[in-house]
Amino acid sequence: MLIDTHCHLDFDSFDADRGEVINRAREAGVNRIVVPSLDLNNCEKVLGLADMYEGVYAAVGIHPNSSKDWRDEWVGKLRTLAQRKEVVAIGEIGLDYYRDRAPRETQRRSLQAQLGLAAELNLPVILHNRQSDSDLIDALRTSDNSDLDEPGVLHSFSTTWNTAAAALDMGYYLGFSGPVTYKKADELREVVSKVPMDRIVLETDAPFLAPQKYRGRRNEPAYVSLVAERIAMIYGLEYEELTQQTSENAIRLFGKSLT
Repeated sequence: MLIDTHCHLDFDSFDADRGEVINRAREAGVNRIVVPSLDLNNCEKVLGLADMYEGVYAAVGIHPNSSKDWRDEWVGKLRTLAQRKEVVAIGEIGLDYYRDRAPRETQRRSLQAQLGLAAELNLPVILHNRQSDSDLIDALRTSDNSDLDEPGVLHSFSTTWNTAAAALDMGYYLGFSGPVTYKKADELREVVSKVPMDRIVLETDAPFLAPQKYRGRRNEPAYVSLVAERIAMIYGLEYEELTQQTSENAIRLFGKSLT
């Protein structure tokens, strides 16, 4: 079994063939897909997909690029949504200093509030990080999430080993996606090689970041198998051994509902 731990299956780019995409994923051995939310408006769509399709699970949260108009009362709305049985995490949350679509202080306030909610509900977080390594790590260190057995994952990890090591020290997982297959991604593959195998999960971040074979085209959950193949090569493992380990990791992270 393969698990795509991060796929934006609710995006419009899947509207014409979403069922076929899920079928292709199953044919490739991808039997579980976690779909994160970006704002309050699409939380319901994500939850609807998780209710409609077997093997699809939801996360609810406010993405940093959606946090410009952050209001503290949104935490209550997220708390209510998180009670749904389809929800396995709070996310996608974090910091994005590349797009800067929301003031940085507002992003940090939104992140801290949602980290607090996740700790309260004993749910892992799905973390976005774009050019914000230091502030993100500082936020995690001052939150209660590191007290959880499985605090969360830094998704589509693409930054430095120092950031990876800091997150790992706090118990976080690292998610790796299509860029690990890119021809010039030697530094990223070097980071992967240092990560304990029981702390890696696989993802596509579809429809973005298609693996090298499909680069420039729409990504989809079936292609997580190509990420698995490349990481298996990095570790010098058989494909089946790598997929078994990363699936066990994802189930440990997001809960036994994924079994």
